[in-house]
Amino acid sequence: MKIINSDQNPTMTKKPLSLEDAYEICREETAQWAKTFYLGTLLLPPIKRRAIWAIYVWCRRTDELMDSEEAQKRSITELSDRLDQWEEHTKEVFKGKITNELDAVIADTLNIFPQSIQPYLDMIAGQRMDLNKNRYETFEELKIYCYRVAGTVGLMTQGVMGIDPAYTSAPWSKCPDPSEAAIALGIANQLTNILRDVGEDRGRGRIYLPQEDLKKFNYSEEDLMAGKLNAQWKELMKFQLIRAREWFARSEEGVRLLSSDARWPVWTSLRLYRGILDSIEQLDYDVFNNRAYVNKWMKILDIPISFIISQAR
Repeated sequence: MKIINSDQNPTMTKKPLSLEDAYEICREETAQWAKTFYLGTLLLPPIKRRAIWAIYVWCRRTDELMDSEEAQKRSITELSDRLDQWEEHTKEVFKGKITNELDAVIADTLNIFPQSIQPYLDMIAGQRMDLNKNRYETFEELKIYCYRVAGTVGLMTQGVMGIDPAYTSAPWSKCPDPSEAAIALGIANQLTNILRDVGEDRGRGRIYLPQEDLKKFNYSEEDLMAGKLNAQWKELMKFQLIRAREWFARSEEGVRLLSSDARWPVWTSLRLYRGILDSIEQLDYDVFNNRAYVNKWMKILDIPISFIISQAR
């Protein structure tokens, strides 16, 4: 299969590529920009991991419309127009119109793993929130943002992961809603991103920590912008880490419902991403001058542990 690119909407390259080559580009990009996430995808069957790479790259393209270096030089009006164009383009892809290789892998993924367009539109709506909103008064406001930019990823990928057949005929009133668990994992991941990236976000004039929490712990915006490390900051961060871990815990029951070939990689991704919270603690909450991450050896050690957990029913 050859893919014809459109100069009006380039997303990868302008040279026609095969579908296999296009998926390889998605793999390379996922490996480069989402190392912890990528490691988990390698534990999936090939057909599922390729679909996840395609979805990841679509999400990254959506995020870049607002957060790339090039985007930072554009006006709000220009950014808004780009989001509108991306939304219309996405609707066309869901109708089967292919103009570049990213369209092709998304279309192929939708053909194999049918799903709703709504999470994709919701994610674009989340990017629109960043156009005019750089503060969140309450956690309830922030939760909407977290759903849109990350909880949606859980909905995009749950059809790829699949549900264990043992649960398909079970009374759902007695089982967690897999969609709710998928959203919870996305929110947990986004809360982790927010805590890890406080220092980077302040450089863009954005504060995602709820204003009500800053007030609760008597830590001002001025303190945050100055990167002030004091007792109030540490108590504030402890509170945020507890909240993020609670959202990870909410997602765990849903992971147990997944198909047998998806439980291990999802457990691995969940545990490794949650490990970033441990790293923040080890840095004594100094995310202004350091980037929290899980080191390579911890990742290697956690893979067999995640496998054992994935087998427990």
